[in-house]
Amino acid sequence: MLVIIGAAVIAARRDFPGPGVESVTWHIVSAVITVAAQIYSDRHRGLAAFSGSAVVFIVAGLLLWTQWWS
Repeated sequence: MLVIIGAAVIAARRDFPGPGVESVTWHIVSAVITVAAQIYSDRHRGLAAFSGSAVVFIVAGLLLWTQWWS
């Protein structure tokens, strides 16, 4: 997330194309969701912990699929 924000700032300052607002927003939202899910997973056991970990992998995969590979 920080790399994408940094690239967007540098691109805006140097007037060349970089990641747009949509990409920055996707990365910020994904980071917030994954950190929250990881904290939830760390504080619970069993199926709840597994579900939190699954959310982390699903959100990361969704971000890769929509913002990096498409």
